[in-house]
Amino acid sequence: MACAAILISLSHSHCFAQAAQPSADVDEAFDPFSDYNEFEQDADEEADINFFKNGRYLTLGLQLGYRGFTGGFSEAYTGSAIYGIQFSYFFDMQIAGSLGFSMGDHNVQFSSYDATGKAKTNYSGNVNIQTIDLNVKYYFNTDNVTRGLADLNPYILIGAGQYKRTYNLSNQVNPDPDNVIGFKAGLGLELPMLRRRAYFGFQATYHYVQFPDENKHFIEEGVADPSNQNSNKYPVKPDLNGDPFDISAIIGVNF
Repeated sequence: MACAAILISLSHSHCFAQAAQPSADVDEAFDPFSDYNEFEQDADEEADINFFKNGRYLTLGLQLGYRGFTGGFSEAYTGSAIYGIQFSYFFDMQIAGSLGFSMGDHNVQFSSYDATGKAKTNYSGNVNIQTIDLNVKYYFNTDNVTRGLADLNPYILIGAGQYKRTYNLSNQVNPDPDNVIGFKAGLGLELPMLRRRAYFGFQATYHYVQFPDENKHFIEEGVADPSNQNSNKYPVKPDLNGDPFDISAIIGVNF
């Protein structure tokens, strides 16, 4: 019996010793990458799911608004209605690129003066201004804003484009259209409609454009006839300078 007790005691001691020692097989099979947690990939996946569920891919909008002017243009040009179209592509929930076209006709009236300061010629007619621009929109994150304000979808935009100005004036052979490059910046907001299938928005934009006759303070008469040697430059009032701005309502469809 004593021998049996000694053997059982030694067997238990050997088992406890094996349990206390780390297994060599476990150490050799340890994979340092098995505990890697891909936090960044999880965040990207969550953002993609949110975009596919709640985001927009393409939008097509119709624009109707008012265009005004600053500087001397505000005295020579009459503010008037503009209309256009916008096409936007969304890269994610906050950044979109847009391509737009807008145009409008404005009444024009200014006068030229001779050396004595007397009005020589009064000019009137209209001017057509067309724009084709490419913009980037940034939508503010409204996740932490109350629900009513979060639905406004505010954004800022910056862009550049081509501005085409065509005069149709009395008392002068109409010059060729002006084509210049300009820049724009603006603010806007969009209200979702029809379960986010459409939207109604407001947008205010300022355009920085330098037309060829800005700050020259004169109009040159007789340039349409190269044989006319009596072509003179006459100062005009008001000065033809300034920039356009517009305030528009936009209704669009989301795809």
